[in-house]
Amino acid sequence: MKFNRLLYIDPLSTDSVFIFGPRGTGKTHWIKKFFSDEIYFDLLDAEIYTDFLANPSRLGDRIPQNYQGWVIVDEVQKVPALLDEVHRLIEHRQLRFLLTGSSARKLKQAGVNLLAGRALTYHMHPLTSLELGAEYDLKRALQYGNLPKVINHTNPDKFLASYVSTYLRQEVLQEGLTRNIALFTRFLESASFSQGAVLNYTDIAREVGSNRHTINNFFDILEDLLIGYRLYPFTKHSKRNVVATPKFYYFDAGVYRSIRPKGPLDSPAEIDGPALETLFLQEARAINDYFDLGFELFYWRTHAGQEIDFVLYGKLGLFAFEIKRTQKIRSADTKSLEMFQSDYPMAKCFILYGGTRSYTHIETTVMPFAEAIKALKNLLTSDLPEN
Repeated sequence: MKFNRLLYIDPLSTDSVFIFGPRGTGKTHWIKKFFSDEIYFDLLDAEIYTDFLANPSRLGDRIPQNYQGWVIVDEVQKVPALLDEVHRLIEHRQLRFLLTGSSARKLKQAGVNLLAGRALTYHMHPLTSLELGAEYDLKRALQYGNLPKVINHTNPDKFLASYVSTYLRQEVLQEGLTRNIALFTRFLESASFSQGAVLNYTDIAREVGSNRHTINNFFDILEDLLIGYRLYPFTKHSKRNVVATPKFYYFDAGVYRSIRPKGPLDSPAEIDGPALETLFLQEARAINDYFDLGFELFYWRTHAGQEIDFVLYGKLGLFAFEIKRTQKIRSADTKSLEMFQSDYPMAKCFILYGGTRSYTHIETTVMPFAEAIKALKNLLTSDLPEN
């Protein structure tokens, strides 16, 4: 199956570039396709890694004088000290760098040079419905997610299990992010039960046999590795008493399902509901980044229990999305959106559901999820599709 990535970087640009994205989202493949003739250093290569770790200044020695092309450093977070050398080479030799990273943990540490604004930042995400086009399969995406290798893999379950084992656990171990890998492994599974839910750090700590501080640090690690995302509540000009605690999502529906333990007492709704929300979230984050729409993403929940899954707020307006698996929408399903709109009259409200018909209920647009996910960019730019 072929697909066209939405990420675009002008090869003639004079700016250096960071590309951040979770491991497996296709950064290296994309670089080798569009920047195939440039100087390339892969820090996952043990020899290159060891050489630069011993002496970061060797980077400049490996680049010919008067070189005019791009210099690519893949997985730059492996040797954070390289950024000082990159900075020097930008200043003194006017070189252009394309740097990729699948972790921001070490790059955020005190003293690490983030190039002081001398590099533009881009993000790469799991594949979107726009990138897959007619090949987008909602049922498969709900089950296996949209990592590029999953799309064409003959055994996606095995691939995802290997991804979780070799990356989520070993990467944490190799980077020295925690000394207790067994505890972190238990945490990964426990966190999967919080997918799409308001976090209760104390309950998770009790379940895995730890403390609240450690659990909060583990969530920080997931975010720094770009494989977890905390969604914070929308509180701007709030007229109601809303919750202040974030919700949590793994970055990809397939990764979430692979981590989430399954038992005979689990109902489909307990797993499929959060997975459907995850598909929306990963699509929204990707579209927002690739088209520079400028939205911040939130959720909304009152202490009385009214909740909206996703709120997008930015220069293009205010949007509220409720995600439902059901094939029919009842009037009660729109109550939270109606309450939200009474507080924020400018909001455009949507329910995305498992049915097949689009219609308007009061001020809420009801759309099939399968249709809306493909039209999300149009919805967010107010170019509503015809019914």
